[in-house]
Amino acid sequence: MKDFKKYYVIPASPEELYLALTNPITIQLWTGEEAEMSTIPGSEFSMWEGSIVGKNLEFEENKKLVQQWYFDGQSDESIVTIKIHADKHGSSVELRHTNIPDADYNDIAEGWNDAYFGSLIDFFSF
Repeated sequence: MKDFKKYYVIPASPEELYLALTNPITIQLWTGEEAEMSTIPGSEFSMWEGSIVGKNLEFEENKKLVQQWYFDGQSDESIVTIKIHADKHGSSVELRHTNIPDADYNDIAEGWNDAYFGSLIDFFSF
């Protein structure tokens, strides 16, 4: 198991970014895919046609979200924590993803950089 931690700067306010991460309609705008998402702790979520699935654990409006991501056959919980801070360029984001299966690590790291936060940066750059 491996952990991934990285910082991103997104050209959006913390309020705009939080909405983009938690509202299924807004998620669809930047991913191009339907999403299931709720800010109710314990609710399940799904993004990118089920490529990312899991459970929402914790929310702090405009500041933080914590999710458990599911990997087939994995007993250790894989936890994603996204912390949002105001920044002179919009928002500074601290991402921490724990217990990523070794075989999935490179794909997950690339996905965070390109598909997930790369798409958010592109979306808010227009």
